[in-house]
Amino acid sequence: MAYIGISFGNTTSSIAAPSKDGSIEVIANPDGERAIPSALAYIGDDEYHGGQALAHLIRNPQNTIVNFRDFLGQTYENVDATLTERSAKAKDINGAVGFEVAVSDEKTLSYTAKQVTVRHLEQLKAAAKDYLGKEIEGSVIAVPTNFTDKQKEELLSAANEAGLNVMQLINEPSAALLSHVSQDDRLTEDKTYVVADFGGVRSDAAVISVRGGILTILATAHDYELGGDQLDAALSEFLAKEFEKKYKADPRKTARSLAKLKDASILARKTLSNVSSATISIESLADGIDFHTTINRLRFELTARNVLSQMTGFVEDVVKKANLDVLDIDEVVLVGGVSNTPKLASNVGLLFPESTTIIAPSTSTKASFPEEWVARGASIQASLLENFDAEDIKESQSPVVVNTQHLVNAIGLVGANNEFISVLKAETTYPIRRTLSLDCPKGDVLLTVVEGQATIKETTLEPPARDEDDEDDDDYSDEEPEVVKEKVFVPGTKLAEIAVRDVTTDKLEVIFNITKDGVLSVSAREPRQGSVAFKGEITF
Repeated sequence: MAYIGISFGNTTSSIAAPSKDGSIEVIANPDGERAIPSALAYIGDDEYHGGQALAHLIRNPQNTIVNFRDFLGQTYENVDATLTERSAKAKDINGAVGFEVAVSDEKTLSYTAKQVTVRHLEQLKAAAKDYLGKEIEGSVIAVPTNFTDKQKEELLSAANEAGLNVMQLINEPSAALLSHVSQDDRLTEDKTYVVADFGGVRSDAAVISVRGGILTILATAHDYELGGDQLDAALSEFLAKEFEKKYKADPRKTARSLAKLKDASILARKTLSNVSSATISIESLADGIDFHTTINRLRFELTARNVLSQMTGFVEDVVKKANLDVLDIDEVVLVGGVSNTPKLASNVGLLFPESTTIIAPSTSTKASFPEEWVARGASIQASLLENFDAEDIKESQSPVVVNTQHLVNAIGLVGANNEFISVLKAETTYPIRRTLSLDCPKGDVLLTVVEGQATIKETTLEPPARDEDDEDDDDYSDEEPEVVKEKVFVPGTKLAEIAVRDVTTDKLEVIFNITKDGVLSVSAREPRQGSVAFKGEITF
């Protein structure tokens, strides 16, 4: 029996499962595709899937279904039907969103988004079973953070009809982050992350804090008009202008020519993620004229600079939405196929201080194939759930908990030189219990419990020493000194005082406990002593 994780996207889907050596393996379908296009196409009675279906967008677009994931559980009035303007067009089918495909001159078939999803999931399950050589016992499917309850219900119903036992739905940014931190077993590290997922037709982001192995989503953002399609559209328009200038023919006149341009642009964009130039060859683009040209990475980046700028702003906006500063972010994890674009990673890196790590293929050797991260994380979650029965999963939600109850401010003690000693960091989830071993003098000790107040510390770095033999003094006089910003905490609002009398050792144990109702209790005692010197309660 096998347990799998599924990333079901509008543009592509992926399947992952644990391999024999315990690592997570992304499964290829019979065509060798690991990023499997979420597409179905019909010619007569034949049904095509994945890359085979996507190939029909040029010669058979009216019978090729794409971008159907977000239509699940939606009414036609509430969806953006323009997502399907170059494929089988979304229609209102008995109140639900669906598609009509003509299998012959006399016969038309209608499929709702749910029915299309059933057929797609059947293919994913069959690919996993064929690849693994085992029956699929259970699965975890990743969904966007803004999927409604109705959409989740319809997805679960579709999966059930496809013969998939879904143990749990996990949100996509948590799945991607779980995949990232599991690489080096870093789930216990207390950090704050931004997970930015740039897909084909939409972008999603989340700010997630990890405290004691608990994932807390602090803010999310979604943009349905920002994704790889916009990058491809910018490149397509550039190529169309170049063709028109050279041959005096407009390649935008027909849907077929536009589809050829987009197909070539997608391939060029992916190529430029790995090499500095790409060759573009399109047969009979317009008026029977073939088009051959080359484009380098710099030209592509200039052509797509507005879209790349919007993506960078999207990351910045989700940090602001979480009421955080860029200095609060420890790592930015770029997810989705567009994250292979080197310029996107470098632009995002300019937003954050040098202390923030940008995780992307162009910055980290461990970040290859960002389009697979969500599936890998879903597979890890499935393996964690493997030994839980259905009731345990329902009660605990999952071994990796996503919690929304968290501290806004840090809590700690005032040190000897009025410094702030952090005990519970901001964004720590509760309930929680934390014990601090504190050095102290013998005799009577007074401890002050405070909230941490964040301040920005600026340090001006000295310019490099000038060589006395260097005659070009102007270069030095015009050079601005570098200012490094750092977020530090100082004692803020006083919460309580702990008076401990007649301390006989040079150590104290200070215990902080926050209940699920947000009640903080603090106690202090000498190690190995049963008596509690102080216990008070503060409610947030």
